[in-house]
Amino acid sequence: MNPTTLLSFLSLAILGHTQPSPSSTWTPWERISQNDSALLIVDQQVGLFQLTRDWDPTVYKQNMLGHAALGKLFDIPVVMTTSAETGPNGPLPREIRSMYPAVEVVQRRGEINAWDSPEFRAAVRATGKKQMIIGGIVTDVCTSFLTLSLRSEGYSVFANVEASGTTSPLVRDTANLRMQAAGVHLVSQFAIAGDLMRDWRNPSPGVEAVVEFIDDYMPVYGMYMRGHAAAILKNGTVLPGVEKLI
Repeated sequence: MNPTTLLSFLSLAILGHTQPSPSSTWTPWERISQNDSALLIVDQQVGLFQLTRDWDPTVYKQNMLGHAALGKLFDIPVVMTTSAETGPNGPLPREIRSMYPAVEVVQRRGEINAWDSPEFRAAVRATGKKQMIIGGIVTDVCTSFLTLSLRSEGYSVFANVEASGTTSPLVRDTANLRMQAAGVHLVSQFAIAGDLMRDWRNPSPGVEAVVEFIDDYMPVYGMYMRGHAAAILKNGTVLPGVEKLI
């Protein structure tokens, strides 16, 4: 074996031992099941809201409330938790609490990682579900610590990237990479809703309820549907020449 061939052989051997194969790192695609999922609302508190600097605050509030509303829309179990609620972190927003008046908020007594709380673990296990949809503040601590813990326990985790916020885009991106490396599915709010719905003909929750949700929490699509409805139902007119575009 000549030196060049030997060097190539050794390089391949070293790479083969130091780099994981795709099969060892790839997380297979998984559908979110309406029958086997639960929604986790983690530390989306009025005080911690001030730390979400990677989102415009108006947009993030909309995203946060939309995340919470997914539980009502698809009738899936909801687990809510807070940390240091009587201190600077404050309570969950009134809008979220009013969505689930019968759901007791797990007020952690000091645990930073929600999974370290026996009460929270019990609440999650009591759902009987294996897929967890999560949004929280802040992304790099409250969301990522919990998602990593859930993954280590064998749960499938879908992190709503629009429903978590933190102190900067750099911190957010680093946290998302860490979660993704552990097999957490990073998904948008619209993707979660679409996967849970599966089909516009799905009778539960039904298209009318989904349209209302979209109009409330995904206004760009809501206005798109409004414009279409106005043109069809209100005898709307078009500018001369526009008819040639359709």
